[in-house]
Amino acid sequence: MEVLELVTAYAGGPIRTALEIGAGTGKATRLFAQGGIAVTATEPDAAMLAELRKHLPANVSTVQAAFEDLPLDSSYELVYSAAALHWTNPEGRWARMAELVRPGGVFASFGVPIQLADLALREAVRAARTPYLDDDGVPSPDGTPADRPMQWPGTELEQSEWFTDVRQAVIERRLMMSADDYVGQLSTVSAYVMLPPADRAEVFRRTLQVLPETVEIDAQITAHLARRIP
Repeated sequence: MEVLELVTAYAGGPIRTALEIGAGTGKATRLFAQGGIAVTATEPDAAMLAELRKHLPANVSTVQAAFEDLPLDSSYELVYSAAALHWTNPEGRWARMAELVRPGGVFASFGVPIQLADLALREAVRAARTPYLDDDGVPSPDGTPADRPMQWPGTELEQSEWFTDVRQAVIERRLMMSADDYVGQLSTVSAYVMLPPADRAEVFRRTLQVLPETVEIDAQITAHLARRIP
C-alpha cells in the first residue's frame, strides 16, 4: 500500500481514473483498484491478459494493446507503469504519454530490481550463470550511470516539455520467496529473455542448484512521479 499512498500524497487529492501501461498479471492493477480507482489496465500479451482477467475487481476494465497502439481519445487523472515502461518505444514516448494524462494529472513509474539479499548467494548465482551470461543487470535505457541521484525515467521526464515537478522516491522492501519463484522473476528480465532457449534453461538449472528452497529478496521499489503541465 505504500506505493498507493505515495502516489495519492503526490497527487494532492483523490484519484478517480487511472490507466495502467503493461499490466502483466495484475499485481499493481489490484493495488490501485483497492484504492477505489477506476483502472483501465492495458497489456499487449494475450496470455498475460487472460491471467489478469481471472482476478479482477469490478472497477477494472482491460484492453489488449501496446502503449504505442492505445487510442488517444481518453485521458486519465493518473497514468502509471509498474516495471514495464522500458518496453515502450522511446520515439515519441512522452508526447504520447502527455495525451493520455489529463492536464494537472500524474504520471508514475515503478521499477522493481529484484536481487538476492544474501551477498554470498548472489555471488554463487553470478558464478553459476557466468559461462552463459556475465551480467544480468538492466542498463538504464538512456545511459544514466547507476550512481547519479536521478535515474531513468526521471531523467527523461526532467527534459520533457509536457511534465514538471519530477520526483524520485525509494521504498525499501525485503521479501521471502521460493527459489523457483525467484527464477520465475529472472525469466522476465531482458538479459535472460535474450538468451537462446537452451542456454536460458541451463542458466536457470544452474541457478536453482546453488540456491536453498527459500531465499530473501531485496526488492526495493524506485518510483518516479511527474505532473502533466496544465
